[in-house]
Amino acid sequence: MSQADSFMGRHAIKREMDQQILLEWIAEGARVLDLGCGRGILLEELMNRKQCYAVGIDNDLAKITSCVKRGVPAYQGDLMDLLPNFDDQSFDWVVCSRTLQELSNSHEILQQALRIGKRLAVGFVNHGFWLNRWSMLRDGSRVQNEVYPDPWWKSRVMNPVSVPSFEAYCSEENAVINRRVYLAGDWRTPCNILPGLFAGYAVYEVCRGAEARRSV
Repeated sequence: MSQADSFMGRHAIKREMDQQILLEWIAEGARVLDLGCGRGILLEELMNRKQCYAVGIDNDLAKITSCVKRGVPAYQGDLMDLLPNFDDQSFDWVVCSRTLQELSNSHEILQQALRIGKRLAVGFVNHGFWLNRWSMLRDGSRVQNEVYPDPWWKSRVMNPVSVPSFEAYCSEENAVINRRVYLAGDWRTPCNILPGLFAGYAVYEVCRGAEARRSV
């Protein structure tokens, strides 16, 4: 298998693990809003397997077209233009999976998501993964590995989100972390030791402090 094929396989694994975790967390019949929904694969699964009311938002028109072909309701546009139109607590879940690191206004998006949703699911690549730290220490450059498969010039805008920095953000913003899953650099194996260093990917269930209760 070529390096490119290997990287594509790891992207598929990450998507698969995301879906598996969220399908376990999100209850039957829940109302779900997916920010950066892509082609609508997760929402289609939720609609078919859990009879969820699902809506997506993405800025890419081609991806929205794919959602429509799947029968997934979706809006095309900028998140900050669209999110203020949704009422408080109008969704049981807001999903921000593999989207946070690409946002130019991540704080505002997270605040809107916590306003709109009773629960927020956030998944991101851990920038603090030990190989990334070692590469910066060794030669000052971002490594290419299973966590960051693309060179910087092929990558999108990236916020260097890490496990410790996200948890510090939640603490500062009075956002309660109800559940968390850490996956190792292969994106499959649970990471149970020092996730700030050894987790390649993390998924969180978060809500506002006043809304802390079991998920729906």
